[in-house]
Amino acid sequence: MNLIKKVYCRTYQSIFRCALPLLPYRKPQILNDYEACISLLKGKNISSLLLVSDESIRSLQLTKSLENHLKQNDIQCIIYDKTVANPTSDNVEEARELYIKNSCQAIIGFGGGSCIDCAKAVGARIARPKKSLDKMEGILKVLRKLPLLIAIPTTAGTGSETTLAAVITDSKTRHKYPMNDFSLIPHYAVLDPMVTLSLPAHISATTGMDALTHAIEAYIGRSTTKETRKDALEAVKLIFSNLPKVVENGNDIEARKHMLHASFLAGSAFTKSYVGYVHAVAHSLGGKYNIAHGLANAILLPNVLEVYGKSAYKKLHKLSCTAGLSNDMEDEKTSALKFIQAIKDMQKKFHIPNTIPQIKKEDIEELAAYADKEANPLYPVPKLMDAKQLEKFYIQVMEENK
Repeated sequence: MNLIKKVYCRTYQSIFRCALPLLPYRKPQILNDYEACISLLKGKNISSLLLVSDESIRSLQLTKSLENHLKQNDIQCIIYDKTVANPTSDNVEEARELYIKNSCQAIIGFGGGSCIDCAKAVGARIARPKKSLDKMEGILKVLRKLPLLIAIPTTAGTGSETTLAAVITDSKTRHKYPMNDFSLIPHYAVLDPMVTLSLPAHISATTGMDALTHAIEAYIGRSTTKETRKDALEAVKLIFSNLPKVVENGNDIEARKHMLHASFLAGSAFTKSYVGYVHAVAHSLGGKYNIAHGLANAILLPNVLEVYGKSAYKKLHKLSCTAGLSNDMEDEKTSALKFIQAIKDMQKKFHIPNTIPQIKKEDIEELAAYADKEANPLYPVPKLMDAKQLEKFYIQVMEENK
């Protein structure tokens, strides 16, 4: 990256960091079960709501208990279950039409990050009916209060239940873009480990690695606060202790509970301190090839950390100590490399591949440009890179390159 762009990026990030204490960040209020959710809805006189989910979750009947609770309390539940991985603008508009047609008063996002992001975007379109989704790309483009928004995560990874971000893919262009606005933070989050028990091992693994990526990128960035560092460190500790347990035994309810908490903490950390190039590259791959976001993050994470090099060693050393891999007496480089190797070891243990076969060489320049546009100047990464430098990450994980 040339000097002028570097100065611009760091100046932009410094201004944003100085503004952090003044910005209206908040954490969703946690609800522990559906009874608390119903009490909330009745207390707010909600008689009709939109439930945003997907076909897989409905087929597993994960929403059934909630649907029964709503029916027993005379609350109409309109269901949109066509959300796809990497939710599209078409998903959002279809769900929005249902909301309006049925005079809904609240929205519940029930599922992984895709379902919750879709629910957020529906809320944004309800709040801003004359503004198209693509015009809300970027920072603070919603600026309106959303209808009551409740997130019920079924995976422990995305952190979408606590973040100000929603990531949407344009149905026509396949451009995947983030919307970042304080109004997109859900008002409430139901953290119930029971709904995560049916997750298959590979989904538990990739979503757990997604949460780990959130915590790491938030911690090693240059816009941290005392609170985000604390949340990120606790998330890393919980993930290293509990992710292997839930992958090995999906019915370990205590480990599932800890992973939900870790995901919430990691989401809280990165919604203030942002992420980095792992996410920017992963988003471009998700938009172009519909690669699951957690999987893309899991594959890319160690590669990006290695390229950050000495600019990240000090903070990676701290993470390594927190994860129980190193001690304070070890030198920072050795400890940091040990941490990166532990991530690679987890990848191997969880049968996560190290390549993405869908990547085409002719697409790389375009993909890197999208990643550059998303990350720079916003993401306060340890080491700045431009589009040309980002191309290496796509090449590293191309199947034909291995």
